[in-house]
Amino acid sequence: MSTFALIHGAGDGGWYWHLVAAELRARGHGVVAPDLPGGDGAPTLDDYADAVCRAAGDRRELVVVGQSFGAFTAPLVAARRPVAALVLVAGMVPAPGESPDRWWGGTGYAEAVRAQARRDGGLTGSADPYVAFYHDVPRDLAEEAMRRERAHPSPAATAQPWPLEAWPDVPTRFVLCTEDRFLPPGFLRRLVRQRLGVVPEEIAAGHCAALSRPAALAALLDRPGGK
Repeated sequence: MSTFALIHGAGDGGWYWHLVAAELRARGHGVVAPDLPGGDGAPTLDDYADAVCRAAGDRRELVVVGQSFGAFTAPLVAARRPVAALVLVAGMVPAPGESPDRWWGGTGYAEAVRAQARRDGGLTGSADPYVAFYHDVPRDLAEEAMRRERAHPSPAATAQPWPLEAWPDVPTRFVLCTEDRFLPPGFLRRLVRQRLGVVPEEIAAGHCAALSRPAALAALLDRPGGK
């Protein structure tokens, strides 16, 4: 069986993955879902990757999963230690030398959000987190997620140029959320094709699929090679 290293996104902690972690453990897998450093401006992307590596220890058959901003960290883990696979879920796919701060402009994100908002009446890009992020998450879980919001990532991490010269040479999959109102699906399909050269696997969920559809997401993660 595999061990899944589950990397949360911006503003989150390891709790974000608790429902998916339970599903994966029920399938016989190991899981680590650390809280990455937060609360001050010093930690870098490298510090986040080191934290994941410490949490994973010497576990073998490691599948590294990065949610949203976690896509900046997940490949750095693969560059530090052997991993069986990388999976990005609604991930912000970085390019070599591109900082998270520059990712938005470099990918054409703002125009993609405006275009999608024109089509859906302003749901995409809404300032209301219950509309943009948690529209398909049970209200009690959404409220708990909001209560647990953390100061992560740091300004140092978002300003750091992504340090790899190329994507790690490991099997890589992308799970696209077709009802995502934060990272528009069409925008992500284009980005994944351009930067990873893979066809995304799709799940009918908003941006926070680990809270809205944990069983379906766990089943996707547990599908060898996405077959």
